[in-house]
Parts: sequence; structure tokens; C-alpha cells
Amino acid sequence: MSIQTLAVSDVPFMGGNIHACPLRGHSTSFQLVDEFGDGKAYAGLIYEVIDYEDAVYTGKLDATGAGKVDNHYCGPVMLKVDQPFQGSEELYKDLRDRPNYPLPITELQVRAEKARFFDISGVRTLANPAKDLADPEAYYQVEVSELVKHVAHLPPLTSRSAPPNTVLHTLFRQPAKTRSFTLQNKGATDGGMGAVMTPADMGMSELGFAPPTPKPKGIALLPNKHHVLEVRPMRALRPMLSTSNEFCALNLYQLALMSTLSYTDFGQEPNTQPVTTDSVSFPLRPSSGNWFGHALPQFEELWQVDDSQTAKFYPLYEEVPYSKRLEVVPFDPQLYPEVNAPELGEEQEHPAKLHFLDDRKLAESSDTQAFISHHDELILVSVRGTSEKLPDAWLDADAHQVPFEEGDGKVHNGFYRAAKVAYTFAVKYLEKFYNGQKLVICGHSLGGAVALLLAEMLRRNKRYQPEIVLYTYGAPRAADSTFIEAAEPLKHHRIVFHNDPVPSVPSTWMNTPSNRVPVYATHGAVLALQPVGGLAFFIGGIINFTGDPYGHHGNLRHFMPVDFDDGRKSSILWEPGCSTINDHGYAEALRQTNGLPKRGSFLRQIIDGGHHSMVGSYIPGCWATLRRWQEAQEKKRPRVTLTEFERVNANLENVRGQLRALSTKIEKQSRAYANPQRDAQDIRDLEKEVENLRMTQTRLEAPHKHTVTVADVYGSHADQSEWVQESLLRWRAHPKNIDHDPLAMIPSPPEDNDAAIAAITGGHAVGKPFHLDIDSIV
Repeated sequence: MSIQTLAVSDVPFMGGNIHACPLRGHSTSFQLVDEFGDGKAYAGLIYEVIDYEDAVYTGKLDATGAGKVDNHYCGPVMLKVDQPFQGSEELYKDLRDRPNYPLPITELQVRAEKARFFDISGVRTLANPAKDLADPEAYYQVEVSELVKHVAHLPPLTSRSAPPNTVLHTLFRQPAKTRSFTLQNKGATDGGMGAVMTPADMGMSELGFAPPTPKPKGIALLPNKHHVLEVRPMRALRPMLSTSNEFCALNLYQLALMSTLSYTDFGQEPNTQPVTTDSVSFPLRPSSGNWFGHALPQFEELWQVDDSQTAKFYPLYEEVPYSKRLEVVPFDPQLYPEVNAPELGEEQEHPAKLHFLDDRKLAESSDTQAFISHHDELILVSVRGTSEKLPDAWLDADAHQVPFEEGDGKVHNGFYRAAKVAYTFAVKYLEKFYNGQKLVICGHSLGGAVALLLAEMLRRNKRYQPEIVLYTYGAPRAADSTFIEAAEPLKHHRIVFHNDPVPSVPSTWMNTPSNRVPVYATHGAVLALQPVGGLAFFIGGIINFTGDPYGHHGNLRHFMPVDFDDGRKSSILWEPGCSTINDHGYAEALRQTNGLPKRGSFLRQIIDGGHHSMVGSYIPGCWATLRRWQEAQEKKRPRVTLTEFERVNANLENVRGQLRALSTKIEKQSRAYANPQRDAQDIRDLEKEVENLRMTQTRLEAPHKHTVTVADVYGSHADQSEWVQESLLRWRAHPKNIDHDPLAMIPSPPEDNDAAIAAITGGHAVGKPFHLDIDSIV
């Protein structure tokens, strides 16, 4: 092994230079190994060693990852492995050469990303086979960030049982920070031994009037010893997401969690503009900054996406090389002075400003929040739903339709104002990091409506024309039929929980001139007192008199619990096409308010309702669907069993009978009302709904006859079975994911003959109470 020595004759010391005449003849050796004790992963890396007298020695690690420095000056030495990446792999080349925030990737980082953990959990090893090769007190567990110069883009340190001996660092003359201290040696660069702090600098630091004394970059090694350095693999966790346009149960569940995470803050410290420190951190939990900037990069699994969450719903995590994680950009004012320098003031960029949208404190606030992150395959955008009570409620209620400037049709004014803010935020991020990735956008409630408009605005952006897939949860109507037709190419999967009323707003009373309200008030109040009447009123009530009717965009997936008379429970996720099912939650809410409600109080009531909650309803429902589809796929079964099909189909037939009876009743009593023209319209609406119910019955046959495939469950991950299985092992290690939950399991057959007959026919067991009304579906 070749060793190159660069000696210095004058060594800066304290206030001046003295002629150095120290002793040579010392020798230090070292070996870099992985967590299995193998050093081959680090063979051939260029290293640099600096001794106490600032002599620099370079060499190359041998085939076992070992190196040695002979005849160095007395005292400890500092080891660095900072060779820049020189390979041809596209991932690292793209990151190194990207125009914004290019990453100083080293060969050591690339090698560490290809290593694997000894323990699947990422917990540090307790007994590395190579430990016995080290001299006493010379076995260290180290990380890449301790061996290289630039560390802002690297993961935070994790706990370990054998950390490096940091006491040795105090034996070296302390380097000065380029920005914070005056360098005695003007020609020295950050991190070199020649750039020293004066006694005054160190005194100010000890008294707390200056930043802490920085330690030299590198790992300090004892002289005349052989060291073994176990390098932690640079592996990260990221939520597994499908990039397929087609719906899959994986994205259904994962994006429900990501939509809920948008309700948290970003959690950056310091939280100022500009940031005047040299680094930032993300200690707040739960927060989107902590998820993607702290915990997942250091391989820590997280489950809490909301302060109120108590049940441990873990995402399906996949283990990936660190550079393929969902990124939070580095903050390093020395490396990126043109964007990170505090002197830029309001123009300064930092992670919170790039990844998190929060305009609540602005003078012209739209009360919009969102977070964005990316890796090499996708860009994830999550828009926050209704949270702040007063501002968001009025934003929801601002249902006046305005022209959609980026395309065709008219849209909800309140949602559109928020979408414009989110669009500016997203485009700024795309300008820096879009490289042809799939855009995966999600949102709950108001956030879902804003996400729809945002997605269509981005889809129509001619500069990017990105491929987009959108998942929304409990989203209200956001646009008219013209917009919906023009936005048909947008891939949108719309999820509704059975008793959630929010997807059925805005309604007539939200944007109807006051002189039109009495037309519906009397008849509407009467109908709203009865289950069927409430639905009939609502069927005729989704009208905006100043434009085309508000409608829904996207393909609906409706989560509906199914109760059996013998006490068994299950659930199905399907695509009904009738207002009886789609708007059931809203009809129930209307019944509770006895007809036409007051706008503000009613909005607040339904927004705060438990069935609209992500934590209380949507996340458990999406988790149950994923579990159930997994079981169906593994057992080669359809999504809906024969028992469930017959049960729900019989209830739908029951509803059709009730609606036909109501239509006949209205027709007979038409002369008693002051507005027979309106009654005729009600009858037409009822007849249309009866026909829609027939179509819904036909749609129920599809999931009953369709056997669940791997793609149905895992989307674009269907062809990576080994990868998926590894992630599933991690996921199923959590007790919650192996509990027997009735909503998540395919229902077992009934235990007695009467119950069996009832289940097959969709009827009731002999002797059981029989209620023939719309609520039997619930």
C-alpha cells in the first residue's frame, strides 16, 4: 500500500507559530467493516489520515477494507474517507449533478447504501464477528457522516453501544467555523487542522457567547493500535406507494395515512425566517418534518400521524437505499450560500419553506396547508383538510361558482382560492426537483377538494405535463359538470366512508338566493323527517341555481359496513352509482337537523362528525380493506362473498320498493301541494334513483365475481413479490396487523341452518325482527 506524507515545518499553535520537532515512528491501522464483519464492501476506498502535527497521509483500503499509516508523529490521528463519488450509476449522478441542491455524495456513502443491516429492525449489532480483530477499546460503531466533510444531507446519528472515543478529539487543535470565527490561518479551509481557533474564540464559546466549539471532521484513532470501524448501513424506510394509475388497496391505506399526516405541522427547529443557525432539526412528533427529515432516514418506524391517534396503524414500509427515501432537502449555508444564507432574509430557502405550505399567518391567507416530498420515482403532495374551525368552515361554505381559469367549467370559489396557493407552492418545488416522476396527490375533506383542483391545474401545466394519480377521502363537491367532463383524463380515486355527510356538500342551501329557500323548506322539512324522505329530498337538492349542478369527479370507492342478523360483521369497498348509498351520510345529517339547516352550524356539525374523521373512520376502514383484499388475494377469493352479495342486493331491492312507493304517494297527493311542477320533478328524480339502484345492483356483481389479483392489492409493486414479502414481514410484525378484526376479514359462514338460509337469501332468520327501511343497509 502506498503512503504519501505531506509534512509541515511550522505548526500554528495558540497565538503564533513554533518550529515543530516532534517524534515520529508511530503506527496506526484500521479496518472498515459492515455489520456482518465483512470489509469487502469498502475495499479500494481512498482514505486520508491527519496526525496531530497536521501531516497528511493518503492511501487506499485493501481487499478487506483495511489500511495503515506508518511512521506518523506521536499522538492520535484523524481518519477521513471523503472520496467523491466517481461511478456511473444514474441515481447518484442525478443527485450529484442536479441544478438545485446538488448533493456531495461520496464513494463511502454509495458503498454504505448497498450494505444491509444485520438486524431487520436496523438496531445496532451487539456482537460483530470482526470485533475480536480490534485492539482493546479500539472497536467503534461509526456512521458515514462522521467520516466525511459535508453532512447536512446525511441521516442523524442513531444510538449505539460502541461510539467513537470523542475524548480524543479534544487532543487536537480545534478547527474554526468559516462563518462564525475569524481564521488565524487565512488559507485554511473548513475542517483542516491548520484552521485553528484562538484562545479568545474558545473562551467565548465556553462562556456561551459563541457557537459550540466544532470538532474536527473524521474519526479520531489511538496511536499504535488496530481499530475496527463498523460502518452503519445507509438504509432508510419509506412508505410503499404504487405509481400505477389503477386503484390498489395499498395506496388506499398508505395515502389515508399521508392525508392525515398533513394535519400536523412541519416541526422544524428553529422555526424562523430567516434561519440564522448552521443547521436545522425536526424534533416535533408527530410532524411531517420529523417523519421525512429525521425518523425514517435513520430507519425508525413511525405510526402516529395525528395527535389524537392511539391505535397503532403502521404504514407498509419498504427498506431502500438512503438516496431513494422521500427526501427533505439539506440545509447548509456554507455549501449552498446562494439559497441558504441568512443574509437573504425573506428570500432564504430552508426545508420548512420548500416542503411545507402554511399561509395562515399571511395577510391574504387562504388558510391552506400541505406538504411535499419526493424520491426518484414519485413526488408526493398531501393537502390538509378542514382544521381551523372558523376560517375553514367559511372556506367550505364559499360555494359561489367561478370560472376555472386553467381549463373549462366552473369551480367552488373557496376551494379554488386555496388551490391557487397550493399550485404556486407545488410548481416552485417542481421547478427544483421534478425529473419526470409520477405525481401522487392526496387529501382529506377540504384538502381532497383542493387536491382535485390542484391536480387538474398541474395536469394542464404545459411545461411539466406530469402524470398524476389522485386519491381523495371524504371530499366535498368542488366543480360543475363541465369541469368534470373536461378533467376526465385525470386519474382520480375518490374514497367515501358510508356515514360521512361531507362528500354530499355543497348543496342548494349553500349558494341559493334567499327567495328560493321557501320553495324547498316546507316540503323538504317534511320529507327530511323520514329516512326515505330525507334521501328523496336530497336527491332533488344538489342544484346550484347560478350554474350547472355541482358534481363529483373521479371513480368512487365506497366503504360500507355490512351487519348480519346472527351478529357477524364485515365490510365491502365497492362502486355504487346511486344517491341512496353515496349520500346516505348527508341524509342522516339532514334528518338530525329536521330539514334545511343553518349553514354555519350545520357545516361545523358535519365536519366535526365522527364518520368524517380520518383517525376514527377512514384510516380503520382503509386498513380493513387492505387486510381483507390481502386475504382474498392469498386465498384466491373475490372481494365480495356470495353471502354479502345476497345480503346487500336484497337490501337494495328493498330500497327500490320504498322509493317506488314514495313516488306513487307523491303523485297521488300532488294536488295538495302548491307547486305541482316541483312534485313532478321529484317524481322524475325518484324514478331516476330507482334506475340507479338497478345499476348499483349490477355493479355489486363485479367485485363478487372478480378474484382479487396481486395488482389489485399492491399496484405497481405486483411484479416485485420478494420485495413486497419483505415489507409485509415487517408490517405483520406489529400485533395490530395480525389481529382478527371482523371488518378486515372475509366473513365466516353462519353457524346454524336458519342463519344460513337468511344469509343466502339476503333475508332474515325465522323468528328474528324484520325492519323494512333504508337504515337496514347501515
